[in-house]
Amino acid sequence: MLTLERAKELNDKEVTEHHLIIHAKNVMYAMGAMADHFGADREHWMAVGYLHDYDYEKYPDEHLLHTEKELLAEGVDECDVRAILSHGYGHCTDIEPISDMEKSLYTVDELTGIIQACARMRPNGISDLEVKSFMKKFKDRKFAAKCDRDLIIRGCEMLGMDVSTVAEICIEGMKPYAADIELLGTGA
Repeated sequence: MLTLERAKELNDKEVTEHHLIIHAKNVMYAMGAMADHFGADREHWMAVGYLHDYDYEKYPDEHLLHTEKELLAEGVDECDVRAILSHGYGHCTDIEPISDMEKSLYTVDELTGIIQACARMRPNGISDLEVKSFMKKFKDRKFAAKCDRDLIIRGCEMLGMDVSTVAEICIEGMKPYAADIELLGTGA
């Protein structure tokens, strides 16, 4: 099973761009919160979340095509590699998310982008971001327009959950790490 220490060791060799590291951390903390929700292994889910964009910096146009062989060679478990590959379902892989971990990763990858954008606009950052404010921004497709809302909705449907419920879990899971993910706010 992938540990957080090993995920960081692998990812940090490949990912150097600051915004990609922040994204990896956002997804990692959101995945920890989703693991808590499902009563799963928090550190394991966080490790998979941190490593999910392993090949993106080097191969943005071939994302996830340089992940499977490479991570298996590094000793990463097949199930964890499958989970990472499944987050590209429908746009760069045909591996459908099946487990709760896979469905969560598929969903929170895009969802955390909108959460981050919302929090960055606020004086207190993520610390007082409520799901009601998030949902207003979520419904405005011009806001954080590159984040695929239809994918988020599909992911939430796979999970059998509302977007607002998943968003609340992720926001609350990310709040304790506001400094680490640079979401302390415009007033900080």
